[in-house]
Amino acid sequence: MDQNIKNKGIYCFMRTCHRVVGYFAIGITLVYALSGIVLNYRNTNFMKVDKQVVKTIAVALTPEELGTALQLRGFKVSEISGDIVNFNTGSYNSVTGEVNYVITDYVFPFNKFSRLHKSVSSNGIHIFGVIYGIVLLFLAVSSYWMYKPGTKHHKEFFLYGGIGIAAAILLLILI
Repeated sequence: MDQNIKNKGIYCFMRTCHRVVGYFAIGITLVYALSGIVLNYRNTNFMKVDKQVVKTIAVALTPEELGTALQLRGFKVSEISGDIVNFNTGSYNSVTGEVNYVITDYVFPFNKFSRLHKSVSSNGIHIFGVIYGIVLLFLAVSSYWMYKPGTKHHKEFFLYGGIGIAAAILLLILI
């Protein structure tokens, strides 16, 4: 650590750390912001394309087993005609195991962004979400040391910080 920073105290040190961590957070904030905006419209076809999927799975599956194997949201069998099982987005041949269906996915790069945004703990990529949460927590807490106590900006921190916390609580009450 630079000797000048050590001599200037905790305020200078925290401002330096806040600045450096803030630069790091810019890139991932853009990814989460863009994916969050797109995910707000996930019940529409905004930024989505249809993709044809053809693959072979196990043979002679029951409709329930087929739904489990395909893991499609809203899966519903519409008709069974001999060896062919038709469902809402495609069909399955129970003799050959060939399944043919259409999925809707986000266009590139939003498909990657949304997977990162919606990652779960069983997926290894979730660690980036955890790191991002820690970085944002650090930025929020370290902003307390941006200005010395008693200054106008330090008082504004409590005013606007309090308004932000109140707005978050109100939002949680409303949803």
